[in-house]
Amino acid sequence: MKHGLKYVALVAAWTAAGAMAQDTTYKIAYIDPLSGPFANVGQLMLSHLQYAVQDLNAKGGGPNGLKLELLQFDSKLSAQESQSALTSAIDQGARAIVTGGSGSTVVAALIAAAGRYNERNPDKAVLVLNHSSIDPDLTGKSCSFWHFQFEANTAMKMKALANFVKRDAAVKNVYLFNQDYAHGKQWARYGQELVGLARPDVKFVGSDLHPIGRVKDFAPYVAKMKASGADTVISGNWGQDMTLLLKAAGDAGYDVRYLNHSAGSIPGTVLAVSQAKLGKLTWVAEWHPGQAESPKAEALAKAYKAKTGADFLAPRIEFTPRMLMAALKKAGSTDSVKVAKAMEDLVFDSVVGPVRMRGEDHQLLLPQVVNTIAPVDGKSVRVGWEGTNYGFRTEAFYTGNELAQGTECKMVRP
Repeated sequence: MKHGLKYVALVAAWTAAGAMAQDTTYKIAYIDPLSGPFANVGQLMLSHLQYAVQDLNAKGGGPNGLKLELLQFDSKLSAQESQSALTSAIDQGARAIVTGGSGSTVVAALIAAAGRYNERNPDKAVLVLNHSSIDPDLTGKSCSFWHFQFEANTAMKMKALANFVKRDAAVKNVYLFNQDYAHGKQWARYGQELVGLARPDVKFVGSDLHPIGRVKDFAPYVAKMKASGADTVISGNWGQDMTLLLKAAGDAGYDVRYLNHSAGSIPGTVLAVSQAKLGKLTWVAEWHPGQAESPKAEALAKAYKAKTGADFLAPRIEFTPRMLMAALKKAGSTDSVKVAKAMEDLVFDSVVGPVRMRGEDHQLLLPQVVNTIAPVDGKSVRVGWEGTNYGFRTEAFYTGNELAQGTECKMVRP
């Protein structure tokens, strides 16, 4: 009987090893904007992924020499286009979707579509790895076993900014100005709620929503903000919607502070601040260029620049496929259920320090640095960016655990 059990165990081990051996390539599909007003953002994100995938493969890949293959699809900022891209990616053998730069509405549609597909095809299930869409609902009441959030969510980022505002007496009158979609509305809501709690004396003097990616001249909006007496604008704008806002405010001579989630990491933002010469853009991310406290991230940024010729701005995007590979190794399988379970509570030693993928809701807990775009002074701002004499000044640092929020997630597991 004992010999029989040993034989069964050996057969199972051989079968598992054979299955892994047959999987020599693990395909990842990138679905984000590669055309239109935010194409420069999508290309930057793609470049980060390409760098990591090439490095992982060059260093031997995963278990049994498993290599990653990166497919590319243009989301066109459209939920419908993204779902069509998902179908094409699956047809081409993709097992994981990397997305997040198209906005929360698009990401939510992709998660829902992937969930429906996985129900029908449990043996070919796909994962959704979200690097930048920060809607708390994605790991809250709308959480999915198949989705993993690699960026701090809106509530976590706003908590960091609210802590900063708490000790900045210059913030008195606040205007809420955001893009008219789910994330923009949430940035406004969490801004009013958390900044209001941190500073009950702050007055909210106005609020506006505008069409995303369609406004060419923000002068009329800037005039309203200026007339309200706002000294601070809580804005979730990014890409050209932020750079054009900065230009309009600079042209109007409006010296205002912006509280933002990630605009500083988007190409063109530092240049726009330097050209406006007015305005203080304070934002929050896991790292900013020139951050002396993160030597590993600085080293990676230099290596990335040397290889690609481009500026490195988002460690979390670069280490998303690295965490996926760590989960593949931990699972010892390419089966999506096993890989997802291996990702849960995975602790990864990233270039910004240890990060943990919280198992209960699939929200990554990673550090956040509040920083302001400011002129180089050789002390608090050490290096210029985008060919300017403006860089990033660290204002405050918070660990992922310090910013962690409760969750409404009730995970349904296969």
